[in-house]
Amino acid sequence: MRKLTRRIAPFVALALVAAACGGDDDSSDAPADEPAAEPADEPADEPADEPADEPADEPADEPADEPADEPADEPADEPAGEMQSDFGVDVENKVIRVGLNADLSGPFASLVAEIVAGQEVYWEVFNEAGGYKGWTVETVVVDSGYATDVGIQNYQELAQESEDGVLMITENTGSPITAAVAPDAADDNMLLIPLSWASLWPDPVFGATVLEKQATYCIESMNGVEWLKGMVESQGGEASLAIIGRPGEYGEDGSAGAQLAADELGIPVVYDGTGAVAGDDRTAIISNIINSGATIVWLTLTPGETLDIFGNAVSQGFEGLWSGNSPSFNYLVHLGSDFAAQFDEFYFQSYYQAPWATPGIPFMDDIVNEMTTRRPELNISDVYTTGWIEGIMAETLIKVGIDELNIKRENMVKIATSGDLVVDFGGLSANQSWPPDYNEAVVRSTWIYDVDATAFNVFPMSEYTADNQGSTGMIPIEQDYIGEVAGNYVFDGPCIEASG
Repeated sequence: MRKLTRRIAPFVALALVAAACGGDDDSSDAPADEPAAEPADEPADEPADEPADEPADEPADEPADEPADEPADEPADEPAGEMQSDFGVDVENKVIRVGLNADLSGPFASLVAEIVAGQEVYWEVFNEAGGYKGWTVETVVVDSGYATDVGIQNYQELAQESEDGVLMITENTGSPITAAVAPDAADDNMLLIPLSWASLWPDPVFGATVLEKQATYCIESMNGVEWLKGMVESQGGEASLAIIGRPGEYGEDGSAGAQLAADELGIPVVYDGTGAVAGDDRTAIISNIINSGATIVWLTLTPGETLDIFGNAVSQGFEGLWSGNSPSFNYLVHLGSDFAAQFDEFYFQSYYQAPWATPGIPFMDDIVNEMTTRRPELNISDVYTTGWIEGIMAETLIKVGIDELNIKRENMVKIATSGDLVVDFGGLSANQSWPPDYNEAVVRSTWIYDVDATAFNVFPMSEYTADNQGSTGMIPIEQDYIGEVAGNYVFDGPCIEASG
């Protein structure tokens, strides 16, 4: 089964290759969606950078989408009264501290560094515009190296109950670290935004203060499998599914969603490799795929695992259509490989948000203008959008707290989980709120991209022009796609249980 030869995309937009976080480390595989090319055998089962993917009752002003030279509200606009605060807040100087518990030296370092850069630029723009009613934001960045024990220590440092702590954590890399600190975060009234899309986070019990963004891996898989079924049938074939995943929250969540979609749509699962990719020898898995008769393959892997399994299967004549949870694919790894033409022919990428330089997205011009101006030495990348989205979430909450004269941690949690707050991402991703009911809280839309090896052209942002935007080779086909399965499914909780 081959892709249709018709190409969708008159524009060469940079597609967002997700960085997702979760699952166990695999030192033989490359990080997902990382900005700088990494060897295909470096570990990386997710962050990634996504990539839905994306303000409520109009909580104060709109998120900071204005240019940096446009002044924000003046301090005089602040309502009369004394500001209530506890930790991570310098009331005298009107500075709020936010923390980023980021992987800057581990398997996702290249990817996460770009997401962090995106969020840092977001706050630079916010502060230089005057902040909000005189309040500015200071980022505190610590490196976890994607090691759970270090991530826990970092959390404890950021959560300390003093001005040296932070009001909230606006970036927490990885499902394992997020799962490990989630109980303490609930006890500490510490909001944290994970770089992970596990279906655990919308659970008001397990993820009480985890402010997830965009669709879960489980829902992403539902949408992806349903969309691929339609693609196969449009070419005169019948859908049959092979599922391949790695152990841990990431792999199991994605595989569970693929199985649920197959059950609802009546697609036969001809090979179930859930949790099968746990070591370096994948010979049996590749053989099972080739002999399965599958017309669709759904992956929840690292980029290195994807390259190995996909490359060997297509080399032996397998012609099914492939896709998977966003972290499975990395344009630098895959379109820079010997199998670039085969990825172009057989693979579709899934994610949660708008790619770099996408036309017609209200907030995208801000990202492009500010990143190219402030970080010209960095490469163009799809994942700056992720850092921007994290900033929008945090700014929206902070503005409401300031308007309420209460920027205590406990009040931040109350604002976020009230169900009244709606964060407007300006077209970057589906708007989002966090009501206590799981079924109401989950985001159900994802993006789907064609993989175009001929368009792939990544370079430093110093070379970016309106006429030469470059491309990651990710061409949007579906924006905010919701399949019937994901759209109608009634969730009573996560698709998986936390491992360990």
